[in-house]
Amino acid sequence: MSDTLEKLGNSQIQHGPDNDRIYLMKLDPTDLPKIIDQLNELATKNGYTKIFAKVPSHCASAFVREGYCREGMIPHFYNGETTATFLGKFINPAREISPQRDEIEKIITLAQSKSGSAIKPLPEGYSMRPAVKADAGELAAVYRQVFASYPFPIHDPDYLIETMRSHVCYFVAEKDGMIAAASSGEMDDGNRNAEMTDFATLPEHLGNGLAVHLLKFMEPEMKKRGILTLYTIARAISPGMNITFSKCGYAFGGTLINNTQISGSIESMNLWHRQV
Repeated sequence: MSDTLEKLGNSQIQHGPDNDRIYLMKLDPTDLPKIIDQLNELATKNGYTKIFAKVPSHCASAFVREGYCREGMIPHFYNGETTATFLGKFINPAREISPQRDEIEKIITLAQSKSGSAIKPLPEGYSMRPAVKADAGELAAVYRQVFASYPFPIHDPDYLIETMRSHVCYFVAEKDGMIAAASSGEMDDGNRNAEMTDFATLPEHLGNGLAVHLLKFMEPEMKKRGILTLYTIARAISPGMNITFSKCGYAFGGTLINNTQISGSIESMNLWHRQV
């Protein structure tokens, strides 16, 4: 069962046992300061070990005063102007400990060393296109094969269709009429930013650079829709995805420690961002 999306006051949160956390996704500043106590109460009630918040930078100090630490930042996040600050409050101190910290640092350094490096041409036989509703079944099957678990129910065709209708553009790389890899742009039209996410390549198509080519294909599509800032929250121990974003000109924005449940365990995530 996936975590719950709901309103807390006028703000959007996600919470549940899958990620063992609360994620304050969209803060309405009018909910301050009372929302900080409400988040604490919800975390205590459900026994969550982390509260994760994404807020405009001018709101961050209110959270820091209540025990949150700054984990990352994305400039120009809101309407190409205001910085977003990513904050974490570790209710269980054990969740703040990252035994993979040294490995994560090496991957960040490796990825940054690849910034602006040449991208190999798309191998013959592959093509890119936006996904449509008729792709939902095959798309969900790809996600089921690649991810044992995921923070959102992308294994469900109905969920994919529902999000296509609202705020997500899915993209596919095809070969011989079959989906080989997929990705999505999750748009926040009101704030003119998009998360470049849900990258998945079937095992038999790995090694062809499909994630890089999907990302390059997605960027002008997002720009056409009025998006100003692109970002991702990538698995910190995945060299491939971190290198992909660095190669494409994205800047490192911070590491979110033990933040997201993906493929069966809670993992740390890296922020990467760029303007278009």
